[in-house]
Amino acid sequence: MQKRFFSIGEALIDFIPNGAGLPLKSVEGFIKKAGGAPANVCAAVARQGVDAAFIGKVGKDAFGDFLIETMKAAGIDTRHVFQTGAANTSLAFVSLKKDGERDFSFYRNPGADMLLEADEISPDWFGRGDFLHFGTVDLIDAPVKQAHIKAIDCVKQKQGTIIFDPNLRLALWDDKQALKETVWAFMPKADILKISDDEIDFIFDTEDVDKAAKKAFALGVSVFLYTMGRDGSRIITRGMDVTKAGFRINAVDATGAGDAFIGAFAAGLIRGELDIAKMTPTDAESLLTRANACGAIVAGRVGAIESMPTEKETEDFIRSAEVDGFLTNSEIL
Repeated sequence: MQKRFFSIGEALIDFIPNGAGLPLKSVEGFIKKAGGAPANVCAAVARQGVDAAFIGKVGKDAFGDFLIETMKAAGIDTRHVFQTGAANTSLAFVSLKKDGERDFSFYRNPGADMLLEADEISPDWFGRGDFLHFGTVDLIDAPVKQAHIKAIDCVKQKQGTIIFDPNLRLALWDDKQALKETVWAFMPKADILKISDDEIDFIFDTEDVDKAAKKAFALGVSVFLYTMGRDGSRIITRGMDVTKAGFRINAVDATGAGDAFIGAFAAGLIRGELDIAKMTPTDAESLLTRANACGAIVAGRVGAIESMPTEKETEDFIRSAEVDGFLTNSEIL
């Protein structure tokens, strides 16, 4: 029986500008898109043909309804998505740079996602060996942090696999040191840690990937995933180090690209019934190829959840794309 994938945390509305290259204050129009990193990752897994369920809370409002409907349309199991009238669905306004990278402004004081309670998490949801993914956006001082801890404990009790993608959003933390300490507090709970090249120095006080990986391994992490944007990605374990080049694409919107990467990686592990402790370099190369492809596809589209590629789209892209060591961020389409 195939293992299930769960993600826990924020589902929110991304308001994407209708043009790129402007600071947020100068944007005159926005396009509404369903997002939130854990929800994005869940959609990526579901679209790759793996049973995926999202755990979170949205507002009892039009935006909350829209998020649930969008997740269902992506194939996500939404039975563990709660709605509340105590707070509105969180909103994120995004400005796009010419290369598709982003700046964020969040509206959630509080947001409905922050009100998920530990008592709402049931151990009965999880089966033996299931996967759970989470990030730091909902590890702030709110009820949802305790909900994360309970979900992680439940999955660990079922000998499951924990994936931690910090997905740093500095604008949400008044105290940046508290964010760093939170990452370090949750790292020992992770089997797989995914770090991007713009996060490594903040978290590990070094840009040396090997040194950072060793620090993570000392805390109990088994797999260190490192994404490098246009330069591809790298997987490091205690006995293996594999790097895979990126794909040439026209980057339109980087929102959700990293989420597509880790979602495709997790889906590949589950679909291939791979044991992370026994992965071979061949396994790692195949997983990174697919994950890089999904990230590239999403970077070439606008939005996140609705942009996640299917298995067939991913396979077609890999067959037709030119791989030359660089993910070329050409002019915005």
